[in-house]
Amino acid sequence: MKLLVKFNLILAIVFAIGIAATAYASRELLQRNARGEIYENAKLLVDSALAVREYTSTNIAPLLETQIRYEFRPEMVSAFSAIEVLKKLRDANPEYKQFLYREAVLNPTNPANKAVDWENDVISAFRNGTVKPPLSGERDTPNGPMLFFAKPLKIGEACLRCHDTAERAPPTMIAKYGSAAGFGWKVGEIVGAQIVQVPKAAALERAEVTFRSFMLSMLGVLLLIALAMNLLLWWMFIRPVTRISALADQISLGAVDSADFVAKSRDEIGALATALSRMRRSLVQAIQMLES
Repeated sequence: MKLLVKFNLILAIVFAIGIAATAYASRELLQRNARGEIYENAKLLVDSALAVREYTSTNIAPLLETQIRYEFRPEMVSAFSAIEVLKKLRDANPEYKQFLYREAVLNPTNPANKAVDWENDVISAFRNGTVKPPLSGERDTPNGPMLFFAKPLKIGEACLRCHDTAERAPPTMIAKYGSAAGFGWKVGEIVGAQIVQVPKAAALERAEVTFRSFMLSMLGVLLLIALAMNLLLWWMFIRPVTRISALADQISLGAVDSADFVAKSRDEIGALATALSRMRRSLVQAIQMLES
């Protein structure tokens, strides 16, 4: 087996081990980073919704106090405004299309906001203080694993405008939603949670795209390195050793008049060429002495 083949075999083994180790470590790291990025985006959405809720309660709702006596306007409800704003954000920005935002409440006025089983567990954990907000995690669904991010919804003074008692609530709201639910809330009480969900597959897909790009880039770089090392090996070692070997073979067959191999380098290859030239000259002198 030629030296260049042996070198490439060893190089391939080393590269294969390095690629396998890098692939394992980088895949785990990229998936973790992708999940972290999803949670950061979810946190941004929740914080944006909180800002919309606050703005609606302090700036919009007071302007509609008179109108609500004659017609209920959902725009004055902070939850409605937050949900609508984030819906438009999702529709306009492809990056957020797979993010699902909900304001799940234990006792809502609007039945559409009624918390389901797993959301009840999240809200109860916030109410009991068993978890420190925000809460993030993963849950299994019929459509596959979902990543979620949740923050508690605390009642402020402005919320009692509609959710203190049915008697104090705007009649137009009662006419729209009824008086069976959504009342008896207390300031500072946790009545629900803001929850953002996104399919885990979305995070893994993003990580997989980055992983493939990284691995292809690394393979390209390794191939260039292997090519450069092969060229250097051939130029610095294989080529001069091959010429020295051919010269030694000629001398062994009696061609003592062969020209010396002149090596310009002062490394081991140069020392070997010098020694071979000296040996050829000594052999010529020995033959001449025997002939005389």
